[in-house]
Amino acid sequence: MQSALQPGLHVGIIMDGNGRWATGRGLPRALGHKAGVAAIRRVVEAAPGQGIGTLTLYAFSSDNWRRPEDEVTALMGLLRLYLREEAERLARAGVRLSVIGRRDRLPEGIAEAIGRAEARTAAGSGLHLRIALDYSARAAILAAAASLAADLRTGVPAAAEFGRRVSGGPVPDVDLVIRTSGEQRLSDFLLWESAYAELHFTPVHWPDFGADDLATALRAFADRERRFGGLASAA
Repeated sequence: MQSALQPGLHVGIIMDGNGRWATGRGLPRALGHKAGVAAIRRVVEAAPGQGIGTLTLYAFSSDNWRRPEDEVTALMGLLRLYLREEAERLARAGVRLSVIGRRDRLPEGIAEAIGRAEARTAAGSGLHLRIALDYSARAAILAAAASLAADLRTGVPAAAEFGRRVSGGPVPDVDLVIRTSGEQRLSDFLLWESAYAELHFTPVHWPDFGADDLATALRAFADRERRFGGLASAA
């Protein structure tokens, strides 16, 4: 049985800069991605204590298949390793793992490994960790629209379900999107869910990102006034 929805902020992170981190050190890009996995562990461990209930990490976009084959192979190898080694750790920490995005294009065995990890962590209630893999926000919106249209033809009142279908489940809208490594764009990440999200861009490459950087982003977020289309509150 899946756990109840976690309270707290929903933070999405575009984990950028693994390759640049490695290149700047004269290392292969694959080692940058390996260092990025260590950063995931640091941030996941820090998130609940910083008021985050849902954490969505952009691991691999649908456009990332265009990258060199050896880099994609290395990324998929790291994914296999992460699923195998982290599921038990996440379960012990009360973290529920979900993967959003397509699974039909993943290398053999990875979709099954995802299913096992999701099942092992399903009771987690301390943090909902979502990994966006072979993910495109625009594709998710189109798929939800197609699903909604099919249900409407059969008389199912599904209009209120649209957001759930886009998100892949009942999750809150995104409060804060963080992008590392200095780039300032969303890159097809959680476009529907981030309609009123605050944005935080940092020059820190993802492998160097840690609990202190997360806290910095959250402090900046706390200083902002979220009006959701309304007027600023009176002084």
